[in-house]
Amino acid sequence: QLQASGGGLVQAGASLRLSCVVSGRTKSPFVMGWFRQAPAKEREFVGAINRSGGRIQYADSVRGRFTISRDNAKDTVYLQMNSLKPEDTAVYYCAARRGYFTGSAVGEYDYWGQGTLVTVSS
Repeated sequence: QLQASGGGLVQAGASLRLSCVVSGRTKSPFVMGWFRQAPAKEREFVGAINRSGGRIQYADSVRGRFTISRDNAKDTVYLQMNSLKPEDTAVYYCAARRGYFTGSAVGEYDYWGQGTLVTVSS
């Protein structure tokens, strides 16, 4: 089970940190990803981190502003979002996949959290 939290309403330029706790039969270490889905749009890749945290992949739209990290001792993955823009407004989902390599496709992930809403006002 994946539980995402930390969303909220912020102004453009602000920061938020999302957390995703992995529990139950889907406990880490897994490759973990973050995705987002804006209204009337398809779910899109934000970033992913491998099991050790040594490899991190980002979408071009967030590279340099967002940072993914993980604490395997706490079974938690984080998404630090800085310099937020109105176009970052979406429901953010964490996801987990078996294997060793990061992936950017929705279909590559086996488990999904319920999502947390991030709203960025201009």
